[in-house]
Amino acid sequence: MPLHWSQLPKDTLALLRRGTVIPAHPLALDGRRRFDPRRQRALTRYYLDAGSGGLAVGVHATQFAIRDLGLYEPVLQLAADTAREWTKGGAARPLVLIAGLAGKTAQAKKEAAVALAHGYHAGLLSLGALRGASVDELVEHCAQVARVIPLVGFYLQPAVGGVVLPAEFWRRFAAIENVVAVKVAPFNRYRTLDVVRGVVLAGAEERVTLYTGNDDHIVLDLVAPFAVRRGAEEVQVRVKGGLLGHWSVWTQQAVKLHERVQAAVASGWVDAELLALDARVTDCNSAFFDVAHDFAGCIPGCHEVLRRQGLLEGTWCLDPAETLSPGQSAEIDRVCAEHADLSDDAFVRANLARWMG
Repeated sequence: MPLHWSQLPKDTLALLRRGTVIPAHPLALDGRRRFDPRRQRALTRYYLDAGSGGLAVGVHATQFAIRDLGLYEPVLQLAADTAREWTKGGAARPLVLIAGLAGKTAQAKKEAAVALAHGYHAGLLSLGALRGASVDELVEHCAQVARVIPLVGFYLQPAVGGVVLPAEFWRRFAAIENVVAVKVAPFNRYRTLDVVRGVVLAGAEERVTLYTGNDDHIVLDLVAPFAVRRGAEEVQVRVKGGLLGHWSVWTQQAVKLHERVQAAVASGWVDAELLALDARVTDCNSAFFDVAHDFAGCIPGCHEVLRRQGLLEGTWCLDPAETLSPGQSAEIDRVCAEHADLSDDAFVRANLARWMG
């Protein structure tokens, strides 16, 4: 049966709207590039114990190629089953489960049905397969998928396969009644503002919650309000949480950062030290996401951080050509040394054996 956002558990919907930390879940592989369920479970347990409020599975960080290898449903099922088991069926605390949806309309709707069957609450809809489509065609595609599952819009940066989307698209997308959030991840301030303007012009700012996916600008996205004119009215909106590949590593510290930001915003006082963290977090991201090589090593870069902590066995991706770039490991060495206080290495060491059990 299709799912409307009004049917979501009240505590889950409240958490989504309040804002939370949602790591983009990586894919654990062994040395023969086969799916490694044991380490995949360990990653899920890590994110939950680190305090994340949700999981995003089957997304860019999970590698879109899982669809070509029959891994889409097994990966989604394992994450959902592990989350329910590890949190005692969700009784301990609410959790937002988001499934990545990709492909043209028939495929995206089929994936939405798979996600619903495994208890996911929303679908993060990638539009990469519709490159070259008109705004009308894009909006119709989104509307059809939204008839199956609540949607989280996804502005993926073009450098890793995203499509440039104008403010008019975001206005019409936000007007779709079963849209609950947008992951704003164009890595571009002008395009980020296009999303915010679109949501406000649709009058959807109360229903559609903004999540940063701008891994290059995390802290300032979370602390700075956006002011948008709607006729004679000035509307202020905020990014409430993050759905981030960057937050797939050092997740416990990401949760602490998010809590600190929310407390500062609620108090009306954002101190200079907190603002200065934006540059430090972005510096870490430059190494993890391989900015020096136009993000070519963004997935193996995150894998490398998890490998060093013992959560992953290696940095392998489904595509053998997707590896750490020259000099990337040294850059990760540098940021790990310079920003060691932003890591959660001690937390992982203390719990790794339990997560791997």
